[in-house]
Amino acid sequence: MHRDTPSPMEGPDEMDDDGLVLDDDIEVIEDEDIEIEDDEDSLDDGVVEGAAGASYSVKDDSVHVFKKHTGAVFCCDVDQSGTYAVSGGEDDKAYVWRIADGEVLLNCLGHKDSVVNVGFNHDSTLAVTGDMSGVIKVWKLDSKENIWSFETTDLRWLEWHHGTNVLLAGTVDGDSWLWKIPSGECKTFQSFGVPNCCGKVLPDGKRAVIGYEDGTVRIWDLKSASVLHGITDKLAHEEAVTVMDCCKDNTLVLTGSTDCTAKLINTNSGKVLATFQCNDKPGDEKSSNSVESVGFCSSLPLVATGTLSGTLFIWDIPTQTQRSAIQLQAGIVKLLWDNQLPLIYTSTLDGVVSLWDGRSGHSVTTWAGHCAEILDMVLSRDGQTLITASEDKTCRVFKTDKKQ
Repeated sequence: MHRDTPSPMEGPDEMDDDGLVLDDDIEVIEDEDIEIEDDEDSLDDGVVEGAAGASYSVKDDSVHVFKKHTGAVFCCDVDQSGTYAVSGGEDDKAYVWRIADGEVLLNCLGHKDSVVNVGFNHDSTLAVTGDMSGVIKVWKLDSKENIWSFETTDLRWLEWHHGTNVLLAGTVDGDSWLWKIPSGECKTFQSFGVPNCCGKVLPDGKRAVIGYEDGTVRIWDLKSASVLHGITDKLAHEEAVTVMDCCKDNTLVLTGSTDCTAKLINTNSGKVLATFQCNDKPGDEKSSNSVESVGFCSSLPLVATGTLSGTLFIWDIPTQTQRSAIQLQAGIVKLLWDNQLPLIYTSTLDGVVSLWDGRSGHSVTTWAGHCAEILDMVLSRDGQTLITASEDKTCRVFKTDKKQ
């Protein structure tokens, strides 16, 4: 018997698209080689291996480097105030630390495997850490104590509800879970016999979207734990759905897949509005490329997709057409739209963070410093701070004051 969920949050106003000017032609932009000179004032120099295997020295543009991890850092998040970060890594450890100086607030002990999911709750009073084996722990930050733990099967994704202390998670056996924290009251969502890969709570707080390894997508009602819409069979992706993002007006979700396509889906009807082909090298096998990150612009009706081959695509929502394609020097791990401006941050396998104008596709600026692949990236709510997590065992803090 299912228990009631907390009261949902109301959705925000619909996106205003006034003043949008779209170019008729598709613009393809080649990312030029980035020349970064040494600077005696930089924190320290590193060596980055480029996409073609070449190494080159880079200046460290970060304002702080967090070095407590002893293995690759897989995930990171920043609290609502931009004061604290949480990170998890290959060393089976997670830390909550102060962004200004790296001082550790909380050492999150007790994990059995690599920590691959971390996050702050809606008011930054709690942090969650989850490892690959399925151990999930919730930490109360003011008392620095573990207030709730649970162990499930291998964890695939983990996310806080954006308006209340509720956790959602998906596992390798296909189950999805919802817990009230700290009581632990639980609902389970039906398994369809394939692993969950990714999930998001819609802005209305009443529904969630979950993507599966067989390419299907389902929109769930959180209160009843029932499926409202399913994108299955011929409408589904051909391969696993690994990333997704939701539009702030509640009506659209964008999914990305290892089949190198992205699908724009109406969350009210379950209809697939568009399928964006993101393979910039049609002669390649599908398995050689994939969509690694997707995102909605908050200020204009645009979406972006980033691929393992290093192409950043910008798509127009009203016409469902490609606006531009930007070829980067290395594979894209994650993209983030600016919170207020039509600007896109990308982090790539060569350890570089770049900023792009989503209207023109032109480069704005870059930040360097990592000596290996960037594996995760998060932007503070005020848009002033970027936190990155890397294979080089560090997190780096970048200030976005170069943004124009």
